[in-house]
Parts: sequence; C-alpha cells; structure tokens
Amino acid sequence: MNRQTFSVIEESLNPKEDSGPVEQITALGSALSDPIRVRMLTLLVAATVEGRGCCGLPDLGVPADAEETGLGVCEFEQYFGMGQSKVSYHLRKLKEAGLVREEKRGKWSFYSLDWEAVTELIKELTGQLGIRCADH
Repeated sequence: MNRQTFSVIEESLNPKEDSGPVEQITALGSALSDPIRVRMLTLLVAATVEGRGCCGLPDLGVPADAEETGLGVCEFEQYFGMGQSKVSYHLRKLKEAGLVREEKRGKWSFYSLDWEAVTELIKELTGQLGIRCADH
C-alpha cells in the first residue's frame, strides 16, 4: 500500500491540528461505552416522549411538576438503585459528551436529552467516517 492511501487517517491523527471533532467523537464513544449511560439516555428519551414517571418527587420537596422536562438525579437513583455520586458521575460523562443538558432549579439539577447536540454529533460522526446520510 502506498502512503497516499492513508492520507485521510494521517490528517485525522495529526496532533498539530485542532482535533475538536475528534475529541467530541471520542467523548461520545466514551459516554456510550457504559450500559448504564445508554440506559440513562433511553430513560431520558422515554421521559421526553411519555412524560415523567410516577416518582414521588413533589413529596421530596423537588421543584418539578409532571409537565416539566428533565429528570432529577434522585429519579435516576430510584430507577437504577444507585447512590447520588455514581448517578452524578454517569450524568457528567453524558453531559461532557454533549448528549444531555443540565438545568438548575434551586439546589436541584435536572437533566434532559439535548436533541440538537445529539443530531450534530451524529452528523459529525458520520462525516468523520465518510458516511453520507440523507437529510429528512
């Protein structure tokens, strides 16, 4: 094989160039590498489509109504049976990858899927891989 065959790969791996898109794709891969985080994304999609679950959040003093978007850390704790620090760790990874956004309401944080960012990340990923997607 000649050197020209790998020119695209060499350009992508050149540390002297700005590797913003590559870093974003790497963060996306890292975020999706854990089954719990993938399940968290699924839960966020379900909450967006179907509305909030039947958690007793108002009873806990959380400023959230059934029609509000985003899930609180305590909802993830309850759903996954994990402690706050572990849930927060996973949510931070998803946030760093640009998949979720955080909204503060008082001392509480609520997380929702960032649909626009997800769409852009998918376009960036397919572009980096040379895959053409039809726009709908």
